[in-house]
Amino acid sequence: MKKILVAGGAGFIGSHTVDALLKAGYQVRILDNLTPPVHVAGQIPAYVPPEVEFMLGDVRDKSAWEKALAGVEGVIHLAAYQDYLPDFSKFFHVNTVGTALLYEVIVEQKLPIQKVVVASSQAIYGEAKYRREDGAVIYPEIRPEAQLRKHLWEPLDPETGEPLTPDWTDEAEVRPHNQYSMSKYTQEMMALTFGKRYQIPSTAMRYSIVQGRRQSFRNAYSGVLRIFSQRLLNGRAPVCYEDGLQIRDYVSVYDVARANLLVLQDERAHYQSYNVGGDRQVTVLEYAHLIAERANVDIAPEVPGQYRFGDTRHVFSDVDKLKSLGWRPQVSLNEIVDDYLEWAVAQPDFRDYYAEAEKQMQALGTIRKAG
Repeated sequence: MKKILVAGGAGFIGSHTVDALLKAGYQVRILDNLTPPVHVAGQIPAYVPPEVEFMLGDVRDKSAWEKALAGVEGVIHLAAYQDYLPDFSKFFHVNTVGTALLYEVIVEQKLPIQKVVVASSQAIYGEAKYRREDGAVIYPEIRPEAQLRKHLWEPLDPETGEPLTPDWTDEAEVRPHNQYSMSKYTQEMMALTFGKRYQIPSTAMRYSIVQGRRQSFRNAYSGVLRIFSQRLLNGRAPVCYEDGLQIRDYVSVYDVARANLLVLQDERAHYQSYNVGGDRQVTVLEYAHLIAERANVDIAPEVPGQYRFGDTRHVFSDVDKLKSLGWRPQVSLNEIVDDYLEWAVAQPDFRDYYAEAEKQMQALGTIRKAG
């Protein structure tokens, strides 16, 4: 393969993947619609290298795919819609239909595509993997609203009512429970099913919480590193939902880009799904304290007893399957935070966006107050 198309290549993960592809000697074409709030409408980010061929287009537009796929030999499909908004259909229009059109064009035109890598998500696991007291594995349902109103945050065993113990979540079982995760899983199903049927080698990447420079300041979905950094460096306390003891799994965007290139090149990854995570367990409170420490700011996080409707309690990915291909996360959590802070404070639009985002999410019923 010499020329690779990166759909969503002007975005966060996409741009770092483009950098890694160029460094490895590939020619790169980007397809991106440069849509707000992630982008300033129609403006190509300064970090997009000049040697990249840029095509403005939407993955929901079949003609855009037809033009973008001409002359390429591989595809890394990272374009996606992410938000907490209840505009359910848009998730499927962008994520599901966009991926269907990719395979539709490849099949219709009999294009010589040697590999497709599709972005899936850790979100497809829902409440993820837990164990009962006797060690038996259980995948609990989403926590009931009545339970959360009572500040009972842990998933409960449906038989005994006792709290369950979270475990490393491997690729074996998926239980998507919101519009985003369902749309991502349908992307994955199409990639692996259409890929096998039409002999288009394909791989799905289930990213954990990806962190690093170039994350949009205006995207509500871009994670706590952005939110907590903006709060702390503007003299305000970061806000932790529930009790702040949710366990999460953070991975560097540099490690994610390396994983994308690995599966693009490795035939062992054909028709497989892989977790891509940081191989560590970190509570939200621990992360808030770490960011404050690295930013040299003495402000403790607030825990006001709010929760986000539909949130997962604990999820941290088992990455042994990807490790079997020779990949390992290389960037420490301290390095992730330091690199992000160095970049973020130098940006002209770096400020605290949390208050306005919070108001919007409260108005939509996404953020709720426990009783």
